Amino acid sequence: MDITVHRALCGPWNGPLPPPHSPSTVSLPLSLANSARADCAFYRSGCSVGTLSAMETAGLDSDGHQFNSADEMWTEYTGDDSKKDQWYRDGVSYWEGVEASVNGVLGGYGHVNDADVKDSGVFIRSLFSELFVDGGRNRPLVALDCGSGVGRITKNLLLKYFNEVDLLEPVKHFLDAARESLSDANVAAGSDTHKASNFFCVPLQEFTPETGRYDVIWVQWCIGHLTDNDFVSFFNRAKAGLKPGGFFVMKENIAKSGFVLDKDDRSITRSDLYFRDLFRQCGLHLYKTKDQRGFPKELFAVKMYALTPDVPKVISKTRSKRKANRPAIIH
Repeated sequence: MDITVHRALCGPWNGPLPPPHSPSTVSLPLSLANSARADCAFYRSGCSVGTLSAMETAGLDSDGHQFNSADEMWTEYTGDDSKKDQWYRDGVSYWEGVEASVNGVLGGYGHVNDADVKDSGVFIRSLFSELFVDGGRNRPLVALDCGSGVGRITKNLLLKYFNEVDLLEPVKHFLDAARESLSDANVAAGSDTHKASNFFCVPLQEFTPETGRYDVIWVQWCIGHLTDNDFVSFFNRAKAGLKPGGFFVMKENIAKSGFVLDKDDRSITRSDLYFRDLFRQCGLHLYKTKDQRGFPKELFAVKMYALTPDVPKVISKTRSKRKANRPAIIH
């Protein structure tokens, strides 16, 4: 018996390859589909993940071909330098044929933009209040938007919270559209202190950030194009780009178990356990997660992860709350 699992929502991508371009269906054996494990909306923990089971590492591609392990799949598609280069070229080539618009980078699902931005805003506000002194209000904040596409996330989310945002995107006509969208003439009033600063047309797997520049590195709907080795290499390089106390936010589609490979654009949707094992390999601390809500049911689940290079010191707000709520004392 099989069940139908729909491909994940695609989004802007920063690196090697773009996420799935449109919803379609693939058959997934019921035994694989039922092995998912649920998380609460918010979850804090250290990133201690044991060895993945054979069930968890098995996966399939968009034609229904099954792989016994992720290693088997990666060997087939990226087993030597020539294959790996072709993997990344194919992804870029696909997105070079996609319209440079919000609807284009979201695979025809432009209407999910509002729900996406809303839940991301809730998540980032909670992180600011817990990890930044005074919620980050008393210092200039800088973010990197990985897989920025046409600047959708920068314009609708990040510029509301950061003084500067750098955009990283390998597809030139997407980045050109982002530059135009974020120009002074098209950004809301008051944006003189909240601006898009740098536009890097570089694949994610080749990018090395400036040391200590960023408070937050935002990675959304793009990491599925990186091989496991390049995933680990990217985060290890990117750690140096964070300021002290800075963190990563990764927002991605989640497979119920193992992985699902989209052959058209060379992207992989990983399970939660698969991601957690990669975080462990990166030496990252998984501080908090949040599940995206309000997306169409035919799409993969989407989860946000807050990741830190070290166990963070959480800001205590108890004293300030008491002070704010205490009646004034008249002498």
